[in-house]
Amino acid sequence: MAKAAPEGLITALDIGSSKISAMIAQKGDGGELIVLGTGQRESRGVKRGYIADMAATEVAVREAVEQAERIAGINIENVWAGFSAGGLVSDEAFIESELNGHRIEQADIDALLQEGRQSIDPQGRMVLHAQPALYTLDGLDGVKKPIGLHADRLGVHIHVIAADGSPVRNLDLCVRSAHLEVKSIIAAPVATGLACLSDEERDLGVALVEIGAGITNVSLFAGEMLVGLKSIAIGSSDITDDIASAFGTTRGQAERMKCFHGSANASPRDNHEMITIRFPENEEDGDALQITKAALIAVIRTRLEQLMGEVQTALKELKFEGPINRQVVLTGGGAELKGIADYAQQVLGRSVRVGRPRGLTGLPEAHAGPGFATLAGLAFFAANDPIDLRGLVPQQAQQVYRPKGLRALKRLFQTVKANY
Repeated sequence: MAKAAPEGLITALDIGSSKISAMIAQKGDGGELIVLGTGQRESRGVKRGYIADMAATEVAVREAVEQAERIAGINIENVWAGFSAGGLVSDEAFIESELNGHRIEQADIDALLQEGRQSIDPQGRMVLHAQPALYTLDGLDGVKKPIGLHADRLGVHIHVIAADGSPVRNLDLCVRSAHLEVKSIIAAPVATGLACLSDEERDLGVALVEIGAGITNVSLFAGEMLVGLKSIAIGSSDITDDIASAFGTTRGQAERMKCFHGSANASPRDNHEMITIRFPENEEDGDALQITKAALIAVIRTRLEQLMGEVQTALKELKFEGPINRQVVLTGGGAELKGIADYAQQVLGRSVRVGRPRGLTGLPEAHAGPGFATLAGLAFFAANDPIDLRGLVPQQAQQVYRPKGLRALKRLFQTVKANY
């Protein structure tokens, strides 16, 4: 029988468009995260990151968590859930206070953060994160630990991520219907960045492109925080549907063709390699139906061209400009397509690599690919449990947030350019 959950246990739950996965982990004596159990089920009630069928999603959540519980031998009661649907907005606010040259104490930071919380305008969207990022001392940006230093003015950049309220509430209700408490709902790009990117990458500047089944999130990190993101309503399931439609197969068979024979890159020999789509049920039906590998890759590349064009546009809108060697990291289930990093590098004209979760002890090989980066990142986020300004006030006062425009975000980019 499963035993009660010990102290310090973390359960991550990633509700995606193709799969729902759960992970139970615990901090080791050295601070490392040790995976105790994982579970996965097909996602039948989620479309483009949004919950479209509450009952079907609830069943999948329950079964994925129960599978992880059986492997870990532990019963859990709460989860850290990821939110990956479109409508996510990243913004930044800046607050500064006068200190008259005295030495900075924790009380000064607490007062500044309280003032910063009041600057969040509660209109229109639901806040997922409101976290202090870098501090400023007398106009000097990029200060991480101001305590103990003298300054006339102390400021802080506050990173806010918000989302449309209804999809977030639906996710919360779905998880609670599975008899699980929701510790927190985390924006998927934030979690994925923790799993796939090094501290230095997040500091210098990197673009993270998470190709999910139904949606692709393009997020930009700089100065150790997420400074902008765009969502594209195209994912790897669109490639699967294109294959099924082009060759008259089922989605299941099209997915297998994509995984075993598909590639983002074409070669001359692909015209001679044959793929069997359908075998005859009897001799009267004739020969088996076959296509060339080149035909399959042509269908895949048609959709990839559209996707990478949208990614290129998103990077320009996010002002991801500068030296040619600024890196792009691909992750998500779509990043498992053969040759996709080389293809993206040619299209985007930048260094591209595939990001996989790292830093977890005991992670099963089946869950070590880019498709499980968000799940791993949720565990890292929970283990770090960063400061959130919403916790400084009663819960009812922290409902929604409307970003104030791009002016603050542009100022942050100028800060990053000057100091990083």
